Amino acid sequence: MTMLIRASLLALAMGVGLTGATDLNGHPVTDLAPAGARAVVLFFAASDCPISNRYIPDLQRVAKQFEPLGVRVWFVYPNPGDDAKVVRAHDLEFAITANTALDRRQTLTRMAQVTVTPEAAVFVPQGTSLHEVYRGRIDDRYIALGNERPQAMHHDLEEAIRAVLADKPVPQPAGPPIGCSIVTLRP
Repeated sequence: MTMLIRASLLALAMGVGLTGATDLNGHPVTDLAPAGARAVVLFFAASDCPISNRYIPDLQRVAKQFEPLGVRVWFVYPNPGDDAKVVRAHDLEFAITANTALDRRQTLTRMAQVTVTPEAAVFVPQGTSLHEVYRGRIDDRYIALGNERPQAMHHDLEEAIRAVLADKPVPQPAGPPIGCSIVTLRP
């Protein structure tokens, strides 16, 4: 993706209804980062990805812990099969209470340059745009597909959020995200 297109997507994400994403009622997501937000976390999920589903309690905890500190957490569903009806049922089944967005045109997916679920991206508001400071795995629980540790040793996403809140350099993930491929739309 060219830098100009990527910069435009980042600026659009701060704009009014221009993220390309919708809420579960079909209304445009008008603002990923409300006034006063210190960071925006996009957690890319898929209703049919067992690895993504395994992380939902962790992400719910992260949202509950960091949203009072100015971090806006979004569950973003980029796959075409995850329509409003499917995601509503998924949110109910897993008791998801964080912000939810359907990325039917994969605008947010391209903006964050993610390729699998689960994968996260952290953005910092800068003026009228968002600056990506982290993209990658949630933690190191998964070593490879089918190879999972009993518990994570490094919590990459949480470390990135803490660094943003402390105005420190954001550490990058020590390994790749492991999960289900995002179904890429053709232009």
